[in-house]
Amino acid sequence: MLRTADEELTIDELAARAGVTVRTVRFYSSRGLLPPPRLRGRLGLYGGDHLARLDLIRELQALGFTLSAIERHLERIPADASPDELALQRALIAPWTDDHAEDLERHELDRRAGRHLDDRLVEQLIELEILQRIPDSTRIRLPSPAMLGVGLQILELDLPLEMLLQAKGIVEQHTVQIATELRELFAANVLRPYVERGRPEDERERVRAATDQLRPLTIQVLVNGFQRAVNDVIRDHV
Repeated sequence: MLRTADEELTIDELAARAGVTVRTVRFYSSRGLLPPPRLRGRLGLYGGDHLARLDLIRELQALGFTLSAIERHLERIPADASPDELALQRALIAPWTDDHAEDLERHELDRRAGRHLDDRLVEQLIELEILQRIPDSTRIRLPSPAMLGVGLQILELDLPLEMLLQAKGIVEQHTVQIATELRELFAANVLRPYVERGRPEDERERVRAATDQLRPLTIQVLVNGFQRAVNDVIRDHV
């Protein structure tokens, strides 16, 4: 939902609407991540632009940005940017998956897996980067909870781990290349012309909507294209 800049919220109302604590709002303000509130006497009032900035910060955190990186990103956005402009910024960097990393104790990991995972199995999942070690901690990081079941099913095939690692490398190499080229194509044909035209307000919603809709469409095209390619390779080989 797009925010309206003329909303008037107290700091408690802002924190409740954004799903954060008042302490977090004050911390972000102290770091310059949020512009100062508008004053009515001694009362500080926040608006839709503050809400939109908090939404954007949350998206950047979901992508794994450090606080310093978030600060650098927000420095490039004008302090008086409208909620619509901030919504477009959020759409452009929003993660393409709803997965959120989880840090789990071993017994919690077993519960998520639905069975006991011995040390050998955990090490194999770490090698496949489905799990990650956390330095100086007994907890294990699960970057993508949806991938835990997939990883366990792959290991149950009892294929050589070296082969699985090579397959992972092949997939990553080509998916990174695809992602890079598609991003450059979108930037050249959509974002750059929009910026060169001075970011007109009447185009902002169209660009934001196109960005949102591009995610599921691109994933569907990639899956279907890969399936057709595999069929063609099998047919040609046979």
